[in-house]
Amino acid sequence: MGYFIGILLVSFIVNSLTLIPYINLLYRFKIQRQKQKTKDAFNRPTPIFDNYNQKKTGIPIGGGLLTIVNVTILFLISFPILYFFWVPITSIYNNPGSEIKILLFTFLSFGLIGLYDDINKVFLGKKNGFFGLRLIHKLALEIILSVLISFWLFSELKISIINVPFLGVIDVGIFYLIFASFVITAFANAYNITDGLDGLAAGILMIALSAFWVISHSILDTTLSLFIAIWLGGIIAFLYFNIHPARIFLGDVGALSFGATFAVIGLLLGKTFSLPVIGGLFVIEIATSLFQLLSKKYRGKKIMSVAPLHLWLQKNGWNETTIVFRAWLIGIILAILGLWLAFLS
Repeated sequence: MGYFIGILLVSFIVNSLTLIPYINLLYRFKIQRQKQKTKDAFNRPTPIFDNYNQKKTGIPIGGGLLTIVNVTILFLISFPILYFFWVPITSIYNNPGSEIKILLFTFLSFGLIGLYDDINKVFLGKKNGFFGLRLIHKLALEIILSVLISFWLFSELKISIINVPFLGVIDVGIFYLIFASFVITAFANAYNITDGLDGLAAGILMIALSAFWVISHSILDTTLSLFIAIWLGGIIAFLYFNIHPARIFLGDVGALSFGATFAVIGLLLGKTFSLPVIGGLFVIEIATSLFQLLSKKYRGKKIMSVAPLHLWLQKNGWNETTIVFRAWLIGIILAILGLWLAFLS
């Protein structure tokens, strides 16, 4: 465990030292949050959302890109370093190469979708969907990538089971492809929706990944332990500059990448029912948004005055930092509960 803690610290230092000049670079090239006039999935204006986010106009976006680059490079060069120090590389799978491929492909490919959307927002002035790619196009790309990743999980790593606490292991066979694709796509969008307040999504992810780190170490999966350690170092460094008042935002490049990769790590760990518990706040955020959209579409009225949950709390008078800190506390409890479920199954 000592090696991985050291690697986390190295990642934190590298990301910290590169973030300050990176923020200055974003300012120099005017890669900043634009004034928004967003629309929901049914092309309806969202004035309340825009109103609460106007004060964030001008803050640099794209912090996720630096984290992705740093984490990927550090992850790849860590293997020969561990080999040099005679640290055994172990995995719960017979094909650790595929495990590495799946992790990095998810991390990078979903980041590319988000990067394209961020470029649209800043330079091309596209105002389709959520101020970038049309939602239907973004969702289609996410589903294609999710299906491909799920196929690799099923065919190369032979994952087709779901661990259900108190019931045991259930082999769902080929239906695992549908299940895994849904989980990856859902968490990519859930994280993106949650990333609306300074420090909210990054802080919750830091807590949730810490729980996954404990699980990965307990099953002696070096690949996952190493990746999570490096990623945690990057997130902690980013969070320092992202807490209120934020100096930088992830952008879609980070949000989509982080959400999808978080889901894939949960699937690789095989603790299926711990994933929606440890990442419970992401689930709540996307659920409130989805139910709101469906209610407006099919019932002609809202369930809540505004969605997702964090925006509803803001509208009802909660201070931004109060929402974030209490979300972190709830995230800690959910992480502990998820760990308990993980060690039961």
